[in-house]
Amino acid sequence: MVSWYQDITPKNFTVRLRDEEAANAEALARAEGVSLNETVRRALAEAVERRRADPAFKARVRRIIKEDPELLERLAR
Repeated sequence: MVSWYQDITPKNFTVRLRDEEAANAEALARAEGVSLNETVRRALAEAVERRRADPAFKARVRRIIKEDPELLERLAR
């Protein structure tokens, strides 16, 4: 799990889930004995790590960086 988020100001946002997704998230949180918020944070951290380990994803990101550096610079401001 990523622990750096505790060192910065938390960001709030809304996630819209279908009923089944929400029920699964709530069940997972209860089964793991953590909050729903923590369950979502963990799931996001795990998804990011999976993408970072995926060579095809990394290739797409490199292609985007190469093809459109101006867009990325604009977003980085």
